[in-house]
Amino acid sequence: MPEDLLTLAADLRRRGEPFALATVVRCERPTSAKPGAKALIRPDGSVTGWVGGACAEPVVAREARAALRDGQPRLVVLVGDGGRDPARTEGIVHYPMTCHSGGTLEIYVEPFLPKAMLLLVGHGPVIETLATLARSAGYDVATLPGETLATALHGFALGPDSSVVVATHGELDEDALTQVLATPVGYVSLVASRKRAASILETLHRRGVPREHLGRLKAPAGLDIGAVTPEEIAVSILAEIIHARHSRKTDHLAVAAFEPAAEAKDPICGMTVETATARYQSDWAGRSVYFCCLRCKELFDADPQRYAAAL
Repeated sequence: MPEDLLTLAADLRRRGEPFALATVVRCERPTSAKPGAKALIRPDGSVTGWVGGACAEPVVAREARAALRDGQPRLVVLVGDGGRDPARTEGIVHYPMTCHSGGTLEIYVEPFLPKAMLLLVGHGPVIETLATLARSAGYDVATLPGETLATALHGFALGPDSSVVVATHGELDEDALTQVLATPVGYVSLVASRKRAASILETLHRRGVPREHLGRLKAPAGLDIGAVTPEEIAVSILAEIIHARHSRKTDHLAVAAFEPAAEAKDPICGMTVETATARYQSDWAGRSVYFCCLRCKELFDADPQRYAAAL
């Protein structure tokens, strides 16, 4: 991997920003990219690196964005005229190689998504055990004493995929929950008895916390599995967090806001082109026509009526 690409990938991982890495794993000549060639694709479709030209890059960028939405890697196969198309296999996404030079490329596209944030506010055996379990489950865990929440909360990017568990044991529960419920955090819960939880909800209501915010609070925390010990309670809370994460959205976790880009079909070669980033475009018969490369645009412009049926 080129050093600048490796540095960029490491920097994005450190900052918790999602990206996909595309790697050419096999090719049949003629192709401009060779095995081992790599490119990094961000959620907006921008590409750094090289895995092929006008035919390969738009396809890889589109599949990378899809991988960031669903969190699943895929093997993209572009088969040129006369190339050997691998047998239909689960996990392989097939495309015709529309470039005039032909050739076949197999490109592995792997998404890299930031870990989900779990913020634990408070202290005690439940918090300690939950922190250990959540790290083992792949969460980015941070623990804050309740008294530091007011000054430290702004340092965390709490979004719909974040989870917060409050357990200050009656010291600052109301203050912590008032602040956390004002954020767009996807899951927030309180470690308390049912009686204590009901009392805290009443206090929050009197403080003017909106009813829709209170409706997001899970109190007491955890699934009802008959947990008794701190370790069992921690397990029940983590199970509830995992269940909440996977049931509250249809797109993948940290990239649920990334919507598929608008697309159009190149009438010359049949390639799907993202309209927002297309470099080549013509206006014909009151509509916009998009192309994957300059040659396709030139062919269309020379005789648009010939290709009108493909629009």
